[in-house]
Amino acid sequence: MSLYGTDLLALLPELIVVLTACVVIALDPVTPASRRDLLAWLSVGALALCLGLTGWQISVENVRVSAFSDLVAIDAYARFWKVLLYSVTGVTIVLSLPYLKAERIHLGEYYGFILLALSGMLVMVSAVDLLTIYLGTELMSISLYVMTGLNRSKPRSLEASAKYFVLGAFSSGILLYGISLLYGLAGSTKLASIAGAIGTRGTEDPLVLIATILIAVGFSFKLAAVPFHMWTPDVYQGAPTSITAFLAVASKAASFAAFIRVFVEGLGGLKADWSILFLIISILTLVLGNVVAIVQTNIKRMLAYSSIVHAGYVLIGFVAAGRGDGASGGTPGLASVMMYLAIYSFMTLGAFAVIGMLRKGGMEGEEIEDFAGLAKRQPLAAFLMLVFMASLAGIPPTAGFIAKFYVFMAAVEAGLAWLAAVALIFAAVSAYYYMRVVMVMYMREPSSSSVAPPQLATSPALSFVLACAVAGVILFGLFPNPLVSFALQSVLTLK
Repeated sequence: MSLYGTDLLALLPELIVVLTACVVIALDPVTPASRRDLLAWLSVGALALCLGLTGWQISVENVRVSAFSDLVAIDAYARFWKVLLYSVTGVTIVLSLPYLKAERIHLGEYYGFILLALSGMLVMVSAVDLLTIYLGTELMSISLYVMTGLNRSKPRSLEASAKYFVLGAFSSGILLYGISLLYGLAGSTKLASIAGAIGTRGTEDPLVLIATILIAVGFSFKLAAVPFHMWTPDVYQGAPTSITAFLAVASKAASFAAFIRVFVEGLGGLKADWSILFLIISILTLVLGNVVAIVQTNIKRMLAYSSIVHAGYVLIGFVAAGRGDGASGGTPGLASVMMYLAIYSFMTLGAFAVIGMLRKGGMEGEEIEDFAGLAKRQPLAAFLMLVFMASLAGIPPTAGFIAKFYVFMAAVEAGLAWLAAVALIFAAVSAYYYMRVVMVMYMREPSSSSVAPPQLATSPALSFVLACAVAGVILFGLFPNPLVSFALQSVLTLK
């Protein structure tokens, strides 16, 4: 087989995703309206095939393979994120089915763009070249800009799309400027070459530090870290609920995956400097996210600030990795980050699935008051929301507790016990706004001003997704070792 053929074979799952996106968009205009659900199941089938191929790669030969002149690396680290992204995207598509029918959104455009966004994410998690990472980021971002504004009948959705586009373009420009400075310093955009150039120059060169700060700022926008979070609440509230879930989980996971690879493999020689920067950002993120989340009355805005807070916890694990000594000193911190994001995916998707089920007058019930008395009307849905809120708050024995435990332990092992204590205090604060939702469901009657109480829009596929989400939250809370081992093995392939 030719070298080019070997490269294509290494990226076969990604090629399947792109091809499926093109096929779905092409079939949409010629598919009868009564059969357009088939486009969703075609997309889910392609994702299941990609997930199977990635699992086969892990079981047969889980080694690092470079492709396309070392622009991408298919290693255990990338495969961890790919498994997560395929799963999250498949769940998002299933969650979307009731919403798209109710809002009459074109299915082909929706599923095509969600697969194109996924293809950008897959490039991000595999790329070992800054320009390739940037191209993947832009493919993801442009697709998400469009998807945020797909519901053209709602001005709030169009407003969210416009805000997301403007601030996203601004952050992309900052990121690209930082990349250009590193290219000028190293003569290459490959992470290995940049690491070598920084090793010879040291931290005395101010351009190195400026470039590092610019790249950190560019990524912080994508991660929704304070003070670069301002787009998050409006976009989460205005976007379709299924897209909000996709933004909160898949976009954040892919951005963190690329962020970690850049700062570990490319800028690892500056970890003493960037660990201080991200320590400050993590504390600011925890403080502002928790304080503002307390006063929210719209549950999607509350979960937006919750997403910001969780980015702060993840950054604590990353800072712990930067403070680690020795060849594998940062391994516990990085593994805790990967575990946290995997568990965060289960509990966040589950929470948004319940929100998407809640219908009021044909519209989604997004206000926290819409959940009043849900335990009496729909006890199973209320119980599921209780589990997801408890996990987001980090209450044992849910998986959310395990995620926070490993992040805090990584911080303690890195000599940052005080930071773990600060995070623990804010974890207690966050329990207030999560448990407020539970209190409204179980202890408050529906508002008398409501014309009719919200009802649930369910389907067998949605019920299956919710069952998987709650099972993941409970099982990973009780039996975390398989996920811990997977994360630790994946981290070891980072150079």
